[in-house]
Amino acid sequence: MFNPAYRIITPRLLIRCYNPTDAGMLADAVTESLDHLLPWMPWAAAEPEPFSMKVERLRRMRSSFDLNINYIYGIFNLENTRLLGGTGLHPRLGAGALEIGYWIHKDFINQGYATETSAALTRVAFEINKVNRVEIHHSVKNIRSAAVPRKLGFTCEATLRERSFANGQPSDQMIWSLFSEDFPKSPSAKQACAAFDAAERSLL
Repeated sequence: MFNPAYRIITPRLLIRCYNPTDAGMLADAVTESLDHLLPWMPWAAAEPEPFSMKVERLRRMRSSFDLNINYIYGIFNLENTRLLGGTGLHPRLGAGALEIGYWIHKDFINQGYATETSAALTRVAFEINKVNRVEIHHSVKNIRSAAVPRKLGFTCEATLRERSFANGQPSDQMIWSLFSEDFPKSPSAKQACAAFDAAERSLL
């Protein structure tokens, strides 16, 4: 049986599976960052949602994580007292591949957290999930998002018409890829991080 990483620690971040008890922190982070998220994240249009719905959403996220359906993480400070953003390893690309997504709280942008998070998840994807390919997708208009895969040695393989979202309208989407054979020489392979399973056993 596959044993996924539930908790990942980098020099500045705690990246872990969500629990329903995180609903308050998630609601605060999304509400505080809503204007920052609305141009890029379609789900932000449904915010703010009732607290009970936020709890239920986190229950479903945790269930999908436990069942190896989708791996959605919160990005927290090391003290686990504040949510700095969200991320995930998404299997929607098919067998042998995972897609990394991310968003960062408005108060913590331009500090390299998305890059640090994505580098750690790239390591997890290749070294724990044993995939052949990792991708990052984003709107061509989202310049900050483009900087992340570029820094991590991903290759921009395509720009697809109207496959993304920007300011409520369809937007062209950039597709960045990193393959397993190129991973060892990429900056992500050098990212310091530790990873633990649901029983707190070390995976990295």
